[in-house]
Amino acid sequence: MKAPLPQSWWQPEYHAGRRPLLLARNRTQAAIRDWLASADFLEIDPCALATSPGNEAHLHGFATDLIGNDGVPHRMYLHTSPEFAMKKLLAAGERRIFSLGHVWRNRERTDRHSPEFTMLEWYRVDEDYRQLFKDCAAFLRLAAEAAGADQLHYRGQTCDPYAPPDIMTVAEAFLEYADIDLLATCDGPDTDARALRAMAEAKGIRMAQDDTWSDIMSRVLVEKVEPHLGRSRPLILDRYPTAEAALARRSADNPSEAERFEFYACGVELANGFGELTDPQEQRHRFVLEMEEKQRIYGECYPLDEVFLAALALMPPASGCALGFDRLVMLATGAPRIDDIIWTPVPRCES
Repeated sequence: MKAPLPQSWWQPEYHAGRRPLLLARNRTQAAIRDWLASADFLEIDPCALATSPGNEAHLHGFATDLIGNDGVPHRMYLHTSPEFAMKKLLAAGERRIFSLGHVWRNRERTDRHSPEFTMLEWYRVDEDYRQLFKDCAAFLRLAAEAAGADQLHYRGQTCDPYAPPDIMTVAEAFLEYADIDLLATCDGPDTDARALRAMAEAKGIRMAQDDTWSDIMSRVLVEKVEPHLGRSRPLILDRYPTAEAALARRSADNPSEAERFEFYACGVELANGFGELTDPQEQRHRFVLEMEEKQRIYGECYPLDEVFLAALALMPPASGCALGFDRLVMLATGAPRIDDIIWTPVPRCES
């Protein structure tokens, strides 16, 4: 398939080349819905307009105004994830739910990012978060079957989508691939940016002068660790540092780690899952810290969803995961860009 010219996906010769990939997308979508229904999950359809798009420092929403009957505008946002809405449903009494729908994230446009994309998000009440590892493996297998793929290929890497995932902690991965003792630079939510900076500089990582501990960790992860993840077989990167898990419970055996994982294939992150934090006071504290950091870096912050925080007090213990459906299809079909497997890609606005 020839690469389409910008904005030209609708031309017949380009659509003919993309159509087999888009049909594989539809088969994958149907297979995942059938799998979840067979496991007693209920599909829910959350509204996209939200009081807050999410309260993570580097998450950017699309803003709009909801005009009341009195003509007064009220600031709203397109959700970056249906998480807040779905957790309110868990508080209301639902136990196994999923959503497969569109979400919006600003400042994100690459071969693996689209500002509007499809997210699969699902929750299990009273179930260990490690059950989500098996769910992710099942969805990867279903996508490969729908696309007729024996192997996944992406930028020179190959992965067997039918193999059980390897499991590695974040601390183990940093030691293995970057020779950095990450946990030596953090104690629960407290972090030591100076210590991590020294370790990263020794490994040739270039940083900005005002990079925080979180910024440095992200640079090391992207440059030194991620290229090795999900080679040959899928990989679960488990137990993120607590400082990088604003929505997750702390691990019972180590307060410096949290019940957060990411799912990788061919060096591409496909999913992000948690043992969910349900303490509203702790969640509020973490959100406030995240918004202070967002204000410092970007000069803006988002409101807290007070209804969500109130619902957390009623929410039962649960595990939940968000999977980038378009990336999943991209890997399964061998498409080089995420736009290749989106039926009507968002127009590009770069000059």
